[in-house]
Amino acid sequence: MPGALPLGEPAPANGLLPAQAAVGSDGRSFGLYVHIPFCAVRCGYCDFNTYTATELGGGASQDQYASTACREIALAQNVLVSSGVQGRPLSTVFFGGGTPTLLDTEDLTSVLAAAIDTWGLAPGAEVTTEANPDSVTPEALTALAAAGFTRVSFGMQSVQPHVLKVLDRTHSPERVPQAVKWARNAGLSVSLDLIYGTPGESLLDWETSLNAALSYAPDHISAYALIIEEGTKLAAQIRRGEVPGVDDDDHADKYLLAEQKLQAAGMRWYEVSNWARSESEQCRHNLAYWRGEDWWGIGPGAHSHVGGVRWWNVKHPRAYAARLVAGESPAAGRETLDEPTRRVEDVMLRTRLSEGLNIDGLDAAARRQVPDLIAEELVDGKSAIRGTLILTLRGRLLADAVVRRLLPDD
Repeated sequence: MPGALPLGEPAPANGLLPAQAAVGSDGRSFGLYVHIPFCAVRCGYCDFNTYTATELGGGASQDQYASTACREIALAQNVLVSSGVQGRPLSTVFFGGGTPTLLDTEDLTSVLAAAIDTWGLAPGAEVTTEANPDSVTPEALTALAAAGFTRVSFGMQSVQPHVLKVLDRTHSPERVPQAVKWARNAGLSVSLDLIYGTPGESLLDWETSLNAALSYAPDHISAYALIIEEGTKLAAQIRRGEVPGVDDDDHADKYLLAEQKLQAAGMRWYEVSNWARSESEQCRHNLAYWRGEDWWGIGPGAHSHVGGVRWWNVKHPRAYAARLVAGESPAAGRETLDEPTRRVEDVMLRTRLSEGLNIDGLDAAARRQVPDLIAEELVDGKSAIRGTLILTLRGRLLADAVVRRLLPDD
């Protein structure tokens, strides 16, 4: 089941933000995340805030969801204006989940239309939807492109049927190239999501999946190590000995193979788990997260961040819908980040980017770590001399350890 929401202070029913949120807002980009909490089947490894149709009822059904999301868009505009936050057109929009394309295409496009009517789109804005390969048709993808979507991210995960079975993925491997072709014909940029380290997946299995993904010529690939989340079906299967556990050395071998294959195919890493054919194909929405820009998260359990104020919505779709129908903010809690906390998060997130972290922004203790990180070949020496901390390939494998070295013990 989905994990718990973070702790924080109560959020006001009217959703108004503290004064800090407005400071400097005209100099930050603004994005929108739309969480679609519906899945046909709950994948055994997933702890996202998602629900199958049989788990939901009154006020939270798929056919009512678009109108509920549009209510939050209207509330968001009122909150931002009333809080003095500078109005800005949307630089990015991202529909995630769940499986957004389980909604009717008309529902997805109506939510996007409401967002555009409210804030407008910046020139060249990136508009993405996630999709399962078996949840799209040529007609639906063409309609999404006509409505303003520019990009689709398909959950491919693996090309091996036995790996997909362990992950409880429902699509057949043959559907992926077909869906990619349909998206291309619709004029959409294409990203593929892969997962490595699934119990029972060999290195050859992973290489086969990489080769297949590259043969479809996507613009972008995300490759994530499988993390076993407590409370998931897969965690229980491992605990009972029904499937083997995951292995850090296996993850490292598969990451190195991914880097080798993707780089040889002309794709470059820009975040530890993400590669793109060019800078223009990098996921700008996720970059906004990692750079600490502003975004509003629509939907149950969705998180938002504006000017160092972070909040999160109630998790269950029924509770979410009920609050909006009552004219109240769906926010369950929030926190106002102080400068030390923001610096810590900046280190945690920017260290993972190929653009690197400004060394001058580190405290004295962290700066003293840099020579050792260079000597241990965890960060690039030439870049560090120029003032930017950039992970080497070895450093990417040990990114969490590098971050711990740069942060205070307390």
